Amino acid sequence: MFVDSHCHLDRLDLTAHDGRLDAALDAARGRGVRQFLAIAVTLDGVSDLAAIARAHDDVVISAGVHPLHEVAEEPDVEAIKACAERFEAVAIGETGLDYHYADVPHAAQRRRFANHLIAARELELPVIVHTREAREDTLALIAEHTDPAVGGVLHCFTEDLDMAREAVRRGFMISLSGIVTFRNAASVRELARAIPLDRLLIETDSPYLAPVPYRGKPNEPQWVVEVAECIAAERGISVDELAMQTTANFYRLFREAAPHAPESARQALIEANLV
Repeated sequence: MFVDSHCHLDRLDLTAHDGRLDAALDAARGRGVRQFLAIAVTLDGVSDLAAIARAHDDVVISAGVHPLHEVAEEPDVEAIKACAERFEAVAIGETGLDYHYADVPHAAQRRRFANHLIAARELELPVIVHTREAREDTLALIAEHTDPAVGGVLHCFTEDLDMAREAVRRGFMISLSGIVTFRNAASVRELARAIPLDRLLIETDSPYLAPVPYRGKPNEPQWVVEVAECIAAERGISVDELAMQTTANFYRLFREAAPHAPESARQALIEANLV
């Protein structure tokens, strides 16, 4: 069993599936993907994600505003909390800092990130963090505002091992995407070998960053299997072991997702001490 721990189901290119999300999810299920975490990038979009989750028992959702999304009015802590509670989100995010682009001023990103971290701490929900070229500020805000007992994940991680170690020390997991399969991503494959297996998640970030051999195409949740296969090969372990451990890690972090887990996830739940 695999879990796609980060996918944008409301943004998929469904051309290959006759425009049907059901078909895209069925394609993933047919390859052993049994749980999907659909990620919000705006609070306005959370209601649409919630509708998807209501229609599919194996879909859970997050609530948050991406660091590069421009908004007319910044959501405060209470607005983020209210949205997450209303739509039964299992996580806060994606949030974080992205200094690669100048779309949103860095100071505004930091305030937004802090609001999300505080909301996550107060709701006791894990936080999904996007970080790019913002190492020091990301770690500083995590240190200031998060509860290590709740933690979160640095998703689609491409920064260095020292940053990963510091995040792990503060209760975070590290998620790797299809980038790990790219020919020029040797540093990410080094991370795949070095990150403790009990702190590792896998994701597609679909519709972005399709793995080899599908690079250049719109990404799909079913291709989380290619991510798992690459990481397993790098670590010298079986794909089954990688799948079981990352699934157990997912339910240990996203505890509110456990009631939505299919029967095929039971062993992973046992591993995560959730049943």
